[in-house]
Amino acid sequence: MYYTTMYSPIGVLTLAGTQHALKVLGFSSGRQARGPDASWHRLEAPFEEAKQQLQEYFDGSRQHFELYLEPDATPFQTTVLAALQRIPYGETRSYRDIAEAIGNPKAMRAVGNANGSNPIPIIIPCHRVIGADGSLTGFGGGLDSKRFLLDLERSHSGLFAATSQAAAPAVLPK
Repeated sequence: MYYTTMYSPIGVLTLAGTQHALKVLGFSSGRQARGPDASWHRLEAPFEEAKQQLQEYFDGSRQHFELYLEPDATPFQTTVLAALQRIPYGETRSYRDIAEAIGNPKAMRAVGNANGSNPIPIIIPCHRVIGADGSLTGFGGGLDSKRFLLDLERSHSGLFAATSQAAAPAVLPK
């Protein structure tokens, strides 16, 4: 697997994948901080487009990612990740909303676990999932990063909701 890093307003991000697809976006801090594995090889070229789109997202000029993604996920996780990608930019959903959206309304805990194991956060917008009471819930990059992302989206979405709501789908393989 190849990787690169980039600076962002929420810290250094690690991007990893193949020459054709993004598989990992890691945070430099938070409960799921992730840097490059020892077996990965640094290579910039495969990630130029992802870095450009992320920079545009952080600048507020991009609301939808158009990248080829290959997250390592179970079939259930893949279903949840696809549902996350349908959450509009600048909006939020609860775990219950996602469970209902995938046709399994009792799977809130499983949805939470799948959301928490998202290997490509931001691009697959797990930060847009909040508690049923509107509270911010866990986020691999930390709650400050989640708050930043939601505020960023809210400020560029034209919506005036109390909590952010979020983006359009990147491309998952079929």
